[in-house]
Amino acid sequence: GGSYYVESLTNRIEREVREYLEKIEEMGGALAAIENGYFQKEIHRSAYEYQKAVESGAISVLGVNRFVTEKEMKKLSTLKVSPGAVRRQIARLKKIRRKRNGAKVKAALTKLQKAAQDSANLMQPILNCVKAYATIGEISDVLREVYGEYKETKII
Repeated sequence: GGSYYVESLTNRIEREVREYLEKIEEMGGALAAIENGYFQKEIHRSAYEYQKAVESGAISVLGVNRFVTEKEMKKLSTLKVSPGAVRRQIARLKKIRRKRNGAKVKAALTKLQKAAQDSANLMQPILNCVKAYATIGEISDVLREVYGEYKETKII
């Protein structure tokens, strides 16, 4: 025999897991629970409770809320980009688009699209797009067209 305390903990965990699984089954199973946002709600709730515990000091995280140096406590500054820098970058982008070989860009993007549709490795097709001077936006548009865009389920 083992410790009565350890056995009682094991029994409690087993009971709580069984209750949790029954709750999911009552919702119609795991797929239904996913579709109605149950697991996402659980993750949000758990993350919120954890963050509250860290910020209140109930949970110690070294370097975050315990044993933090003055240097680490300084706020990070936000990157500020000047309007002039934005204008210069736009001008560089327009120049590259004028000078690049449009047919090569189109061919590279078409090969990327085909690779994505075939679930192939995308690294080389993406590199070929970059070498042809396709923009990040153009590459992203192709991938969005094939895969769609993630939309988080809103949970209240």
